[in-house]
Amino acid sequence: MPYYVYMMTNKSNTVLYTGVTNNLARRVYEHKNHIVPGFTSLYNTVKLVFFEEFHNVGDAIAAEKRIKGWARAKKNNLVNSINPTWRDLSTSAE
Repeated sequence: MPYYVYMMTNKSNTVLYTGVTNNLARRVYEHKNHIVPGFTSLYNTVKLVFFEEFHNVGDAIAAEKRIKGWARAKKNNLVNSINPTWRDLSTSAE
């Protein structure tokens, strides 16, 4: 089973949320539709701008914790390295 570390942002790209899931499509749907109350609903993080697949849940959780510990600039550089226009990567899968 694949696991994903992902980053979501709002429409103005000013907020970044990092999470881990075993079902990326479902989790992005939950963010976009504000199904789970909390940070992502409050800040309207509806754009998937980064994701990485792992085959081991422990590796995915470790990557999530590592990214969460980074400064904003380093997180931005990670997104820029694979998605320089910060387009919503979930729209390509719809």
